[in-house]
Amino acid sequence: MKLAFERRGTGEPLILVHGIGHHWQAWLPVIDLLAATRTVIAVDLPGFGASPGLPEHVPYTAESLADAVESFCARIGAREPHVAGNSLGGYIALELASRGVVRSAVALSPAGFWSRPELLYCQTALRGLRASARSMPAERLASVAANPLLRGVCAGLLVARPSRLEPDALVAATRALAESEGFDPTLESFGGLMPPAPPKSPITIAWGEHDRLLPCRQAVRAGRWSGQRVKLLKGCGHVPMSDDPALVARVILEA
Repeated sequence: MKLAFERRGTGEPLILVHGIGHHWQAWLPVIDLLAATRTVIAVDLPGFGASPGLPEHVPYTAESLADAVESFCARIGAREPHVAGNSLGGYIALELASRGVVRSAVALSPAGFWSRPELLYCQTALRGLRASARSMPAERLASVAANPLLRGVCAGLLVARPSRLEPDALVAATRALAESEGFDPTLESFGGLMPPAPPKSPITIAWGEHDRLLPCRQAVRAGRWSGQRVKLLKGCGHVPMSDDPALVARVILEA
C-alpha cells in the first residue's frame, strides 16, 4: 500500500516511524540534523497522518503496521535501511530488527514493556487526549497553542519542555490525533502487545527521563529484554524530538 512520507538528505536510508495518533511531522525538529548524513524518510503509518487506512480484512496491530512499513521500504527500494521510531514506532523499529530486515534500529520510549496497570494507564491517558483533541474547536485550539501556560497543560503528558514545542506543531499534532482513523483499533490492540522476538539486527533503546506516558522504569524491562543498558534521554519526555533535537539526532546517528 502507498504511504505518505517526507524524504530529505542523502546517504544511507533512515526510516522514521511516529507513535500512535501522530504523523511524520513529529520528526521535524530533528529531520534536517539527520538528513545531513542520511537519506531520511519519515513515514505516516497506515490510518495516521495523510496515509490511507489498512484494508478492511487487516487488523490494526503493531505487527500489521510493521508489515506495512516493511512493504513500503521494499516498494521505494530502501533495502535494509536504518530505522528509528518513537513509542508505537519504537516497537515497530524493534519488530523490524527482530525480523532482520533493517541495518539497525533505534527505539525511543518503545511501547510494549509495560506492566498491566501501566498499560491500562497508558490506554486511559491516550483516550483522554484523543477525546480532548476531537472536542476542541479550531479557534480554541489555536489560542491554547499560542499561550505558553496552556500549551504546557495540553502537551505536558508527552513532552518535558512544552515551551520548545512550536504552536503550529501542537495544532497540527492535535488535528492528526483527532483525525487518525487507525487510532482506536490500534490502541485496543495494545492489550495483546508483547515484546518482539530477540533482535537479529543491532538495536539501541533510549528513554525520556521525564516520560509521563510510559515511565522510564519500563526501560529496566526493555534493558532485560535486549540484554543491554538503555540510554537515558536527560531532560526529555515521551516524545523527545522537540525537547532536545541535538541529543535525539546524536543517539540515532551513533546507533
